[in-house]
Amino acid sequence: MNKTVRAAIVGSTGYGGVELIRFLGGHPQVEIASVLSSSSSGVPIAEGYPHLSEIVTDLLDGIDIPAIREKADVVFTATPHGVSSKLVPQLLDAGLKVIDLSGDFRLKSGDQYRQWYKHEPAQAELLQKAVYGLSEVFGDEVTGARFVSNPGCYPTATLLGLIPALSAGWIDPRSIIVDAKSGVSGAGRGASLGTHYSEINENFKAYKVNKHQHTPEIEQVLSLLSGEQVTVTFTPHLVPMTRGIMATMYATLNDAHTEEDLIELYRQYYEGRPFVRIRDKGKWPATKEVYGSNYCDIGFAADERTGRVTIISVIDNLVKGAAGQAIQNMNLMMGWNETLGLKLTPVYP
Repeated sequence: MNKTVRAAIVGSTGYGGVELIRFLGGHPQVEIASVLSSSSSGVPIAEGYPHLSEIVTDLLDGIDIPAIREKADVVFTATPHGVSSKLVPQLLDAGLKVIDLSGDFRLKSGDQYRQWYKHEPAQAELLQKAVYGLSEVFGDEVTGARFVSNPGCYPTATLLGLIPALSAGWIDPRSIIVDAKSGVSGAGRGASLGTHYSEINENFKAYKVNKHQHTPEIEQVLSLLSGEQVTVTFTPHLVPMTRGIMATMYATLNDAHTEEDLIELYRQYYEGRPFVRIRDKGKWPATKEVYGSNYCDIGFAADERTGRVTIISVIDNLVKGAAGQAIQNMNLMMGWNETLGLKLTPVYP
């Protein structure tokens, strides 16, 4: 196995950055060389997150490219949208491998990014150069890459649930509806009215209906794999729980495929990809069953009466939807087994 790799985490004080520290702290081939935050430089990470006190004892560093280059081999950028587009080019020019967890490099079209994210896009050359890091689908491209754009949390659950059936031509791409629910941690640690306890507790609400920035990301990948333009109806919801995403997807079946057919198709498609688990007939996954892990669990219900299929896909939004998938991508980039440092059983209950 290769020598130990030194990792730096930019944006260490957000939930995604904290999960990166938790997992990398137990990775057998990684040394956490630097944890960086532009807003908390000089402060111990344990001041905000005491549970990390045994993993990282250094003070948070400011963002200094020459200093990062001296300390690290690979950099995770867990920054807000609009920040990575300016930072990543400098890191790449410094010869570092980069895994970006923001949305700045997921869309290949700068115009689409401007429309959906309301920021100026990154350089067109880098948008094309970024490898989309959905490991189970684009793992061959990720292997050996220098620059990977980590997928969004909703797209991860949605795409893993749809791609095998779409690629096989079993569902009508014009019929796809995605009804997705997320825990509150997906909104980040910053305080806001929408995630205030008294606003979210005992409440369940839709948001950004037909306007969520993950919509074009889902459509981009589905269109690429199907060979035709795919447009989906995507409605996200916020539920009063900390972690987890459930994407419930509906599509018209092109032929009379049974649940047994779908289970066999998906198990063949994801054979050898250990983080996707396909449920037996009549068994549907719950978010608690992937809590704190890098797994994506998928179940099906084919409806002979309507000719439609319901696909249910669950992930932990902070792990498979962010930090865990980023580490999975790093493992592939380094030529390691993709499960390295990630084979944790979900926390239950």
